[in-house]
Amino acid sequence: MTKLLSRLLAVSALAATALFAPASHAQAPQAGAQPYQVVNPPIPSDHQGKIEVMEFFAYTCPHCAAMQPMVESWAKTAPADVVLVQVPIAFNAAMKPLQQLYYTLQALNRPDLHDKVFVAIHQEHKQLFTKSAMADWVAAQGVDRKKFEEVFDSFSVNTQTERATQLSKQANIDGTPSYLVGGKFLTSPVMAGNSYQGALDEVNKLIPMARDGK
Repeated sequence: MTKLLSRLLAVSALAATALFAPASHAQAPQAGAQPYQVVNPPIPSDHQGKIEVMEFFAYTCPHCAAMQPMVESWAKTAPADVVLVQVPIAFNAAMKPLQQLYYTLQALNRPDLHDKVFVAIHQEHKQLFTKSAMADWVAAQGVDRKKFEEVFDSFSVNTQTERATQLSKQANIDGTPSYLVGGKFLTSPVMAGNSYQGALDEVNKLIPMARDGK
């Protein structure tokens, strides 16, 4: 673990604006703390016969942005019975549009813009926090603005957004990124020793436990 990473995790609440700071909230782990928590009752999988690895993230979270390329690489080498499910969450009402943005991009078959949202917010410092600002941005990416606005406010997107919020409450998510394996075991960079790679390594350790029903 580098000193820089440790410092980033310790001051993560200052890394975003005050409005969105809870999305990157992190606390230092206690010495000897277990690198995962058990979620009880477990959350059922929506993918029959598959082990879901849910990544709870927020577009405003700098750690989620940093881990996105790592998560993508991990997903490409995950076991055949494992499926990655990314779940955008909101710690306050102002963050709901960001949840809608994720599901709208999925509905429009533009998952390629997922990575670019992180880049726009964290590297280009674009204020993509309102529907209007998001519509301007996606239009610049070649997406039909009217279609985007229609899907953004659709029943389907709102239903998925509500489901994401429900899942985060069921899993007791209080910081991002967090990873729920098999609906049973929750880990994060903080729990895994303030390490991005450590979190993914822990996910790999938890997959067999979830598979064996432990």
